[in-house]
Amino acid sequence: MTRRVLITAGANGIGLVMARAFAARGDRVWVTDVDGAALAALPAGIRGALCDAASEAAMDALFADIAADWGGLDVAVANAGIKGPTAAIGDMPLEGWQQCLAVNLDGAMLLARGAARMMKPAGQGVILFISSTSGLHGTPFRAPYVAAKWGVIGLMKTVAMELGPQGIRANAICPGSVNGPRIDRVIAAEAAAKGVSAEAIRQGYASGTALQRLSDPEDVADMALFLASDAARMVSGQALAVDGMTFNVDP
Repeated sequence: MTRRVLITAGANGIGLVMARAFAARGDRVWVTDVDGAALAALPAGIRGALCDAASEAAMDALFADIAADWGGLDVAVANAGIKGPTAAIGDMPLEGWQQCLAVNLDGAMLLARGAARMMKPAGQGVILFISSTSGLHGTPFRAPYVAAKWGVIGLMKTVAMELGPQGIRANAICPGSVNGPRIDRVIAAEAAAKGVSAEAIRQGYASGTALQRLSDPEDVADMALFLASDAARMVSGQALAVDGMTFNVDP
């Protein structure tokens, strides 16, 4: 069955890998992003829209376009997120805190709200939230990101409870450290905050997992495909880590 799939921040990184994975199984995929150049370079068959996931007006307009063009939505993935400031809590800038929560948490709510409005009349659908292992435990120097990702899990559980009777499932994927440009920036910022080398931080991240390695974006995409499939028809309200079993949160 061909499904209609929406992914926020889907023109880069994990979002793009998920978009490619859904498209490869024959789904119709629509992604949003704030990176116009990345949207222009999307592979054939993946539709893109310039949209700020934290803007209520932009997200409402997006869902209106989807309703007009597709007539419905089967899978929605709240993937948009930023790393936020890396700083000790005593040095945390309020503006950076607020921006991080706006994109990561407000954006997830706007995606869920719009998806719920489209899915409820159909009596079916899947909403996926990209949280983080930082949403399962604290991470020093990352207070805004951690707070937002914990909030995403709470939001997901409430959405799952509310929408379950309408046949809509909701789950959260919690990646650990995932190879790619984004984790490179996170590592560089943490290295600067701690006064150590970036390689020491990277090795610490890897050694802090049972599998002794970082994940790849494809690992997250595989989990998204599973949770969106009928094989997961009784999986809802769950926060599922894709991290090689993190056991040391401050390497």
